[in-house]
Amino acid sequence: MPSALYACQVMHQRFGEVTYRFKYAVMALKIDIDTFESEAAHHRWLSFNRFNLISVRTEDFGARNGQAWREWVNDLLAQYGLPQPPHRVEIVCTPRILGKAFNPLALWYAYDAENRLIAVIGEVSNTFGQWHHYVLTHPTQPGQPLNRDGKRLHTQADKRFHVSPFLGMDSHYEFRLSAPDDHYHVWIKQFEQQQPRLIATQSGVRQCLTDANLLKAFGRFPLHALKVLGLIHWWALKIWLKGGRFHRTPKHLNDIQHSHSEMTLCSN
Repeated sequence: MPSALYACQVMHQRFGEVTYRFKYAVMALKIDIDTFESEAAHHRWLSFNRFNLISVRTEDFGARNGQAWREWVNDLLAQYGLPQPPHRVEIVCTPRILGKAFNPLALWYAYDAENRLIAVIGEVSNTFGQWHHYVLTHPTQPGQPLNRDGKRLHTQADKRFHVSPFLGMDSHYEFRLSAPDDHYHVWIKQFEQQQPRLIATQSGVRQCLTDANLLKAFGRFPLHALKVLGLIHWWALKIWLKGGRFHRTPKHLNDIQHSHSEMTLCSN
């Protein structure tokens, strides 16, 4: 499929000494990284690497240093054993609205020439200007399909990146996800010291990438980045006021702007 728009709902539910549950609406783009620049050129309200109502910049994702996405993806997946570059790569992310954006999570999907999913990269960002990539490839034969039956992937990763100051580093994640198509769904559960602490989901329905749909999306989310950042800090304040334990950034992570680590398939 070409690039597309998703109207999504995000849900967060926290467990433990401080509990909460909330939902909010977001807009996401599914971008084919090899064709998006030419696709964006045909839309009035969408741009690549320049300002518009809705835009995306190379520096927003990946290496964030000017390196082309395709070059960066190929290099990173080669480090995780992929024997040759993927045939096609998509990213599902939140775009800039009026030049502003914040992406807590973006997901990259890599496919082979038969359109089979062969790798996933979860790009997690915090509010301190740092980001981390959790990388999934086939556990024994990198480059082979991850899910031949087409079912959702069930994966896991040890926490290697400081995100919320109210969740500790002695944690691991479980993910349930599948390649984006007419529907988009991601489910993440965080365990802290083997106890469930947080469930986060994002689900959406695909819309065609048309000027009319882009303008409607802008009308719904004109201050999207401020909304997301505002919610993050509002709930952090509520957790703190309720006595939630505060975790400082570990010293060994203070000066690391970017890092990456492995995500693996679960056995069931």
